[in-house]
Amino acid sequence: MSKLVADLSAGTCVGLDLAKHVFQLRCADASGTVVVAKALRRPELLAFSAFLPPCIVGMESCGSAHHWGRELMALGDDVKVMPPAYVKPFVKRQKNDKNNVAAIHETLGRPRLRFVRVRSIANKALLMLDNAREMLVVRRTQLLSGLRWHLAEIGVIAP
Repeated sequence: MSKLVADLSAGTCVGLDLAKHVFQLRCADASGTVVVAKALRRPELLAFSAFLPPCIVGMESCGSAHHWGRELMALGDDVKVMPPAYVKPFVKRQKNDKNNVAAIHETLGRPRLRFVRVRSIANKALLMLDNAREMLVVRRTQLLSGLRWHLAEIGVIAP
């Protein structure tokens, strides 16, 4: 691990492909040479990141990206979350985790991209509340429409 830290310095870029259990990680030094390309299980990610110097970490926006973004920012990393549409043009051949992390890493080096801001827990809680309310409104409308349809089948018409 100490050799890895010696190879990596300020200016290190890390591409991270998030998944359910196994994450793909790709680290490059300031010159762009890939130093590490490996798979990490979920519990190993923060322990591995703690050994790295503060660096730029790029990841695709997904369900857990904001959580991991907050965790990595707490370790001093500069986290860049990018929409999947930015990454897709750089996926070579078939789409799998190794190719996807290479595409994320490639996208990270592109100039003039606008990244998604990592959201706080309070902000995510407000968004979840709004989303839950919207789902309830949609479900209520579905239930009322179904009830009116069933009542119309027996001759009861309701507005």
